[in-house]
Amino acid sequence: MAAAEDSLLQERSRDAVAYSWALLAAIAAAGLLIVAFTAAWVRGARRAGRALATANESIAHANERLERTVEERTRALRESTERLTLILDSAVDYAFITMDVGGRITSWSPGAQSIFGWTAEEAVGQPGSLIFTDEDKRDGAPEREVGQALTHGRAPDERWHRRKDGSRLFASGELMRMGGAEHGVTLLKIARDRTQARRQEEELREFTAALEQRVAERTRELSDSNRALVAEMKSRESAETQVRQLQKMEAVGQLTGGIAHDFNNMLAIVIGSLNLVQRRLAKGDTDILKYVDGAIEGATRAATLTSRLLAFSRRQPLAPEPVDANRLVTGMSEILRRTIGEEIRLETVLAGGLWRSHADPSQLENAILNLAVNARDAMPDGGKLTIESANCHLDDAYVSQNEGAVPGQYVMLAVSDTGTGMTPEVRDKAFEPFFTTKDVGRGTGLGLSQVYGFVRQSGGHVKIYSEPGQGTTVKLYIPRFIGIEEKLAVAPVKQATPAGNPREIILVVEDEDRVRQFAVEALRELGYTTLHADGAAPALRVLDGHPDVTMLLTDIVMPDVNGRRLAEEALKRRPNLKVVYMTGFTRNAVVHNGVLDPGVNFLQKPFTLDQLASKVRGVLGAPPV
Repeated sequence: MAAAEDSLLQERSRDAVAYSWALLAAIAAAGLLIVAFTAAWVRGARRAGRALATANESIAHANERLERTVEERTRALRESTERLTLILDSAVDYAFITMDVGGRITSWSPGAQSIFGWTAEEAVGQPGSLIFTDEDKRDGAPEREVGQALTHGRAPDERWHRRKDGSRLFASGELMRMGGAEHGVTLLKIARDRTQARRQEEELREFTAALEQRVAERTRELSDSNRALVAEMKSRESAETQVRQLQKMEAVGQLTGGIAHDFNNMLAIVIGSLNLVQRRLAKGDTDILKYVDGAIEGATRAATLTSRLLAFSRRQPLAPEPVDANRLVTGMSEILRRTIGEEIRLETVLAGGLWRSHADPSQLENAILNLAVNARDAMPDGGKLTIESANCHLDDAYVSQNEGAVPGQYVMLAVSDTGTGMTPEVRDKAFEPFFTTKDVGRGTGLGLSQVYGFVRQSGGHVKIYSEPGQGTTVKLYIPRFIGIEEKLAVAPVKQATPAGNPREIILVVEDEDRVRQFAVEALRELGYTTLHADGAAPALRVLDGHPDVTMLLTDIVMPDVNGRRLAEEALKRRPNLKVVYMTGFTRNAVVHNGVLDPGVNFLQKPFTLDQLASKVRGVLGAPPV
């Protein structure tokens, strides 16, 4: 038992020693942990201290900046308030009044004192109705104004107000609500004295009313005067109309008298010559050629007179084309020399690089010839005739001083003489029909009228420059040709009368029997085969029955269906049919604005055998072999 106890004691002693060492190890580990934790805590405390010191420094700096900002803003606010106060105190033309929600005055600006008269001490604490008139107070205007401002934010105020001294002034402005529930509501009234302007407006209204009354009275007076003037104008217009009618009738009488005079002379030649022909033939005498020539001459002169009348009235059909005026004048030199005679020297001054003009070459040649004849008659003792050409431009300044002229580019042809010249009175009447200063029998008075009508119908302009004893210059302004030149017109050359062929069949349509008979006989004389009809309907029947008809020669002016419509219907049936129109007056059937329609073949009545032959042959081309 002792051994066992010793053994147990030794075992327990060993266990106690082991436990002691384990306890010491645990205590040592705990100590180490405490030391480590303490060291970590000390380090954390140091870091926290440093962070706290940094934060404190930042807070101190922020407080300093905040204090500076507050000081600056307080100073700026104070300065702004001082400036605002200074502005409000300086704005003596405006009244600034603040009131509480009860309408009692809480501040009163110097401007309010200047306008209404009360000082700030006298006004502050008083009701806002202080400045209202007794009428407005009894009407409740001050209370309505405050209620409207509180409800809607603002209330207009434009009315008569009361000053301290009892006088009245007219002020305009408004009452505004300021602030809110947090800081309380304040009412601000801004007003301006407009008494002077109001009085001026009232004076202006009174003046306007008086002026309107005076204007109405004056208008009535003017209306009465105008009615009287209108009545007088109507009476004067009626008188002027009568005068114009008389002048027109006088001009028509002069025109018809001149025509009758010249036609009587020509008809006397024709009728007298034909009577002599009849008497000679009745006696078996065949020596009648001179009488036939006389009749032809008279008839030709009558045809020329008709042509001049058409030119004057701008009713002659024109076939304008590009014209080399220099070449045309040069080609006329021989006929001009024969016309003016040997006592007159002919000189031409033709410009180099002359533009092409746009005109009917034959009519232009006639115009130059007419001017040359007039120049010859103005130089009975001889002199010099000059024909000049040039390019020119009529500007707005020239057009404004010359009625009828149109701005643009023109080819100018001037015919000048060294003759007797014209007085201004004669020059002003030179273009009138049948006006002439020549001796009886030496002119019809239609030469310059024909020139004038042709140039104006061609879109040009004509101007006369003349002085007594200094000669005369007539300038023709022919429009410049703009376009592609297909051919250039030159002076026509007379050729032998072209003949026809029996295989060429021509249908003649003419409602006048004598004219139709002449055309048919003339064409047969020229060698053509002819058919004829007196109107459009029979002409179409003839055309349907003779498909070999080569040409349609038709009058334009016919009953029912005119020649233009007949030709259109014939061409629908026979597209290759040649058509030639003949008439003495076109009535715009194939002529528009005085110019032949493109592609139209035209033969002016009356025509000679040679003219008929040339036109027909020119349209048909070379005769068949």
